[in-house]
Amino acid sequence: MPIEKTDTLVVGGGQAGIAMSEHLSSHGVDHIILEKKRIAEAWRTGRWDTMVANGPAWHDRFPNLKFEDSHPDAFVPKDRMAQYLSDYAEMIDAPVRTGVEVLNAEKKPGEQGFLVDTSEGQIEAKRIVVATGAFQVPVIPPVIPKEEGIVQLHSFHYHNSAQLPQGNVLVVGTGSSGVQIADELRRDGKEVYLSVSPHDRPPRRYRGRDNVWWLGVLGLWDAPSMAPGTERFAICVSGARGGETVDFRRLAKEGVNLFGMTQSYKEGVLKFAPDLAESIAEGDRGYLAFLDMADAYVERTGVDLPREPEARELLATPDSVTNPVSELNLAEAGITSVIWATGFRQDFNWLKADTFEESGKPIHQRGVAAEPGIYFLGLPWQSRRGSSFLWGIWHDAKYVGDQIAIQRAYGQYDGEAAKITTAAR
Repeated sequence: MPIEKTDTLVVGGGQAGIAMSEHLSSHGVDHIILEKKRIAEAWRTGRWDTMVANGPAWHDRFPNLKFEDSHPDAFVPKDRMAQYLSDYAEMIDAPVRTGVEVLNAEKKPGEQGFLVDTSEGQIEAKRIVVATGAFQVPVIPPVIPKEEGIVQLHSFHYHNSAQLPQGNVLVVGTGSSGVQIADELRRDGKEVYLSVSPHDRPPRRYRGRDNVWWLGVLGLWDAPSMAPGTERFAICVSGARGGETVDFRRLAKEGVNLFGMTQSYKEGVLKFAPDLAESIAEGDRGYLAFLDMADAYVERTGVDLPREPEARELLATPDSVTNPVSELNLAEAGITSVIWATGFRQDFNWLKADTFEESGKPIHQRGVAAEPGIYFLGLPWQSRRGSSFLWGIWHDAKYVGDQIAIQRAYGQYDGEAAKITTAAR
């Protein structure tokens, strides 16, 4: 069979791939999007059933389509977000092929472009956009051996408490997923133990405006990289129940048992780092610093926003923080399941190209890879803090699309204009 050819192959049919398609189409670039499952599959089947977007509907969207059936300040459920992306793909007539997996991609020797093996045959492409996203392979640290008989789930595969056996639950990790799951399990009647990691916990709202608005007017969405020393920090923000500020003191008061960062496991006993108090204090410092920046903005600009002094009032520090427990016998604590909210790793093994560090991290500049003809989209901090968010991906896609159009223009130049000018002399 003849090999199909296209100018640009986009690998991944989630939010990154759909955004990329819009900008490629605006430049008239012939392209194909391959998605191994369904459009926005991670929104459909990943994570817990009641998950919502972490930003309000007016903000967490692409510029050219609103959530007409949602209040602008509402936090859209994950199923609605999946439908939104499907609707968007249909609106822009994105050439998505679902159920097609990319198996291998290699540069064609001695010429421009790549030969790509897929589950449905081969494709030749001059360019490849890797739009497989930031959350590819769930990571469970090798702490508790499988043979211990404890149910262990990554937060990506946790859907609801009915999945779990009778008994208590340990949640490890305090990014947005970990804290929301721990809170939901407690509300479902589970006894919850929460291993707290270093974190940043901004206010959900302050002085009548959502966190995303403050990040915008303060210029923080455009930060090019994480602040030194915060690379390991998880971001604790929640859209649950209409949006609320994450507060570990409140969680402890309501019955969640707090521990430091998980370190090791031996003979049924889990050990924790002596860092719980410092993690809570660091989170508080970041929270109060955010309020300071917001107040300074109001003072500087004169924008009419109500004062909110009660936002600075912190609950009493719980005993679990002042007198932390360093180890826990899981059987004695009745813990029968562990949910690991411990992040993801990326997997680009299918792409044979000289554009990766030894660790596997892509080498790129704002999504333009070191290897000519390869582009990335949807990476954390790809160009700035907002790169992993829906609206941020759209703007990164515009930049990548512009770069592809520029390279196409160079490639299409045949020198005829120069020849004509020279001959005229």
